Amino acid sequence: MTSASHLSRVLNLVPYLLARPGIRIADAAADLGITVSELRDDLTLLWMCGLPGYGPGDLIDIAFDDDTVTVTYDAGMTRPVRLSPDEALALVVALRMLADTPGLSDREVVRRTLDKVGAAAGDAANTAARVSLSTTVDDSQVDTFSAIVAQGNAVRLTYYSAGNDASSERVVDPIRVVIADDHAYLHAWCRRAEDVRRFRLDRIDAYRVLDDPADIPAHARDLSDSPSAAFTSAKLPRVVLRVDKPARWIAEYYPCEDVVDEPDGRRVVSMRARSLEWAKRLVLGLGTDAEALEPPQLRQMLAADTAAAAARYDA
Repeated sequence: MTSASHLSRVLNLVPYLLARPGIRIADAAADLGITVSELRDDLTLLWMCGLPGYGPGDLIDIAFDDDTVTVTYDAGMTRPVRLSPDEALALVVALRMLADTPGLSDREVVRRTLDKVGAAAGDAANTAARVSLSTTVDDSQVDTFSAIVAQGNAVRLTYYSAGNDASSERVVDPIRVVIADDHAYLHAWCRRAEDVRRFRLDRIDAYRVLDDPADIPAHARDLSDSPSAAFTSAKLPRVVLRVDKPARWIAEYYPCEDVVDEPDGRRVVSMRARSLEWAKRLVLGLGTDAEALEPPQLRQMLAADTAAAAARYDA
């Protein structure tokens, strides 16, 4: 966490706790999306904040024990920190985009939130209204597959995988339709892979709804809520890469099992890959900024492609 975001969280603690005297520390931590240990550290920091001199009327006073916490002196910090104009603008634009997203189930909740934020944002909301928003998502595809999900039957798909540059046929049990990264996806339990998979709707070449009811394992619904699920299954191949500074971003962009910083500034990153073919293209795309350490099969694939490319230059 950056110092600025940590400061914002700590400053918002006081009005939050004032509105909930005696709240259980575990409940407060859950509301704020932090651990109990992090909340206790924040409370200790707040307890030591105040004006030079540190008299009884200067410090923020907080009473907390093993279970509960109460603010006994707020030093005038009774209102939450307001959004900056840039923050308000970004939030209003994001809510507008979300409200217009096809397939959204709680659209009215988003619109009510947008009205409240817009009223509080003032001039920033007027600026946001002049921002043009667009999406490439096909509404008809979203509506079609949302209806299939609601129907509750299995589906036979013919799907083109860009990772393998090939089409395949598989039977899936639809879970939900989601919008992410300007594309619409069908989250489904794939019977062939025996795992949750995401299928981009515009890459589904053909489909047929079957008479069989969808049979979705209980844990699969939780997995499908996470965009990172496609990179975290233990069944996926594990790859280890050493990346130079220009490629360190992959440790932040993809879910990683382990990241080790080396003295020279490079990183050793352990992660799950969709396939070794996908991992090969990732490493080749990073050029000299990445080296594959494991598995041996990935190193062999990279060596073969490199040798083939060199042979073409020789020719």
